[in-house]
Amino acid sequence: MRLISNAGRLTRPAEGDSVHWVEHLRVPDLSVGTYSIPAGGADGQDPHTEDEIYVITAGRATLMASPDGDHADSLPVGPGSVVYVPAGEVHRFVDITEDLAALVLFAPAEETRAG
Repeated sequence: MRLISNAGRLTRPAEGDSVHWVEHLRVPDLSVGTYSIPAGGADGQDPHTEDEIYVITAGRATLMASPDGDHADSLPVGPGSVVYVPAGEVHRFVDITEDLAALVLFAPAEETRAG
């Protein structure tokens, strides 16, 4: 057993960065981290090779996703929202109206399928 301290807590990006990512736990089949984006920030992430779950712990934004690459679905998110994004799906947070913090779970661990 292990307590994961500070998971899901908003952290400010370093000067010149638009987002902040901190990984809290990594084992072969799972990784857990916190993704933070300040209000008005830009999320430039690329699709991941692993399945992903976002648990929004603070803030408000819209999560845009394009399951087939042709059209985008949008989902407003806020504290308590839990969203599954399958491996390979293009997605990003937009319209970040309040500082956003998300607990992120990757299965298997992030970038373990990257080739």
